[in-house]
Amino acid sequence: MGLEDIKALIGLVAREPIDEFEMETGGVKFRIRKGGAPAPAPPPPASVPVMPLAAMPTHTLVAPAQPAAEDKPEDPGIHYITSPIVGTYYRSPTPNGPSYVQPGDYVKPGQTLCIVEAMKLMNEIECDVAGEVVAVLVENGQPVEYGERLFAVRVR
Repeated sequence: MGLEDIKALIGLVAREPIDEFEMETGGVKFRIRKGGAPAPAPPPPASVPVMPLAAMPTHTLVAPAQPAAEDKPEDPGIHYITSPIVGTYYRSPTPNGPSYVQPGDYVKPGQTLCIVEAMKLMNEIECDVAGEVVAVLVENGQPVEYGERLFAVRVR
C-alpha cells in the first residue's frame, strides 16, 4: 500500500458518514478517525474485584489503676535491680540451697543476687550498688520480663 492509497482512504472516510476506519494489510495497521476527540483508551485488563473493608474498631489500652499504696512517690534512696533478659527467676544456685540474698542483707557491687535462666543458660544477676536489700520482688521459679524489677536496694 502506497502513499496514494492512504490518501484515497482518508478521502473516503472524509466523504462517508463514518467516524472511524481501521484496516490491517501486509503487517501494517491503519486507523483513521474523524473529529478531534481521541478514541477512548482501551479498557484496563480485568482485575480482581476490590472488596470494601468495614471500618475496624480501634482499641485504646489504658494502664490499670495502681493501688493507693503505690500512688505515693518512690523513695529516692531506693535503687531497683531489674532483669536484663526474659527468663525464669531463681533465688539460689541449687533447688534446695540457700538464697543468694534476703531482705535485710547488705550487698555490694558485683555480688550475685539471683539467677535468671534463659534458653537453658543460667545468667547470674549482679548488684550494681552498695546497700541493703529491702525487698525481693519476685517469687522463686517465676517468669520475669526484660526490665522487670527483681530487688529493691536502699543505697548506702
